[in-house]
Amino acid sequence: MRLGVLDVGSNTVHLIVVDAHPGARPVPTASHKSVLRLMRYLEPDGRISEEGVVAIIGAISSAMDVARREGIEELLPMATSALREARNGEEVLARIDAETGVTLGVLTGQDEGRLTFLAIRRWYGWSSGNILLFDIGGGSLEIAAGSDEYPEVAVSLPLGAGRTTVQFFPNDPPTPEQMLELRAHSRAVMRADALPLFEHLPPFQHVVGSSKTIRSLARLAGSTRPNASGTGEATVTLRRADLKDWIPRLGQIPAEARQALPGITPDRTFQIVAGAVVLHSVMKLYDVEELEVSPWALREGILLRYLDAL
Repeated sequence: MRLGVLDVGSNTVHLIVVDAHPGARPVPTASHKSVLRLMRYLEPDGRISEEGVVAIIGAISSAMDVARREGIEELLPMATSALREARNGEEVLARIDAETGVTLGVLTGQDEGRLTFLAIRRWYGWSSGNILLFDIGGGSLEIAAGSDEYPEVAVSLPLGAGRTTVQFFPNDPPTPEQMLELRAHSRAVMRADALPLFEHLPPFQHVVGSSKTIRSLARLAGSTRPNASGTGEATVTLRRADLKDWIPRLGQIPAEARQALPGITPDRTFQIVAGAVVLHSVMKLYDVEELEVSPWALREGILLRYLDAL
C-alpha cells in the first residue's frame, strides 16, 4: 500500500510517501518539502496574513502534484501548532479545502506528543523501558513520558524554535542578552506548566530527542556510534555539555552563514539558535546529560496509527 503523510507545520509543508502494510516497517519512496516559516506571516492580532495563506496553498498544491505522480492510495493530511493557534485558522483550513481539495486534520499539542511517542516506542522497542521524549517543532515543544506505546504524560508548550526566534531574537545574530532572556523564559514555562506533571513518574531508562531541529543539532554537536550488533541504524547521541559549548558559537553567526556548519540545512538556519537554547534548557531542567536521537517522529506516528487501525 502506498501512503502519503502531508504535514503542514510551522516551518515546512512536508510530504513523505511510503510503501507500507500492517506489521511491516514503512519504507520511504519519495519526499517533497516547501519551507514556509509561517511565524513570519503572523499579524499582530494572531491571524495568518493573506501572503501566508497563499504560500500555504501553493506549498500544498505542489505537494499534491508529487502525491499524484507517486500514485498514493491514501493521503493522511495534518496540521500542527501554526494553524491550530492562528486566529483565522478555521478560515484558512476552509480555504485550503476549497482550493486544493485537501481537508487537513488539526492535531492538538497532546496529540503531537502522543503520536511522536508511539513512533519512538516502536523504533526503540519494549526493552527501552520508561522513555522520556523531547520534540521541538517550529511552534511548540512536546515533552512526553511513559512505559507503554502511548505516554502516561504528554504536554505541549509554546516553545518551538520558530516561535521563540520571532519572539526573542529581533536581531540576527541574536545578542547575548536576548539569548539569556529566552533561556529564562523557557525554564519558567517548563517549571510552571510541565515539570510538576512528571514528578510522580519512575526513573527513565531512555531519553530520546526527535524532530529536525534536534537531529540538526546532533549532527553539529553530537556523536555517532555503530549499532552494537554491527547491523542496522547507527546510534546518534547528543550530550548536554557539547550542546552548551556550541550555543555561544552559533549565536555569533548570522543566519545566512549557519548553513555552512555540519548538519544545519537551509530550512533550519533561521531558528537553530533558539532551538538549541530551548533544548539545552529542557535537558538541564530534567537533569538529562545525554539523549539519543530518533530517526522517527510525528509523521511516522501518524503512519503507524493508521496501519494499526487497519
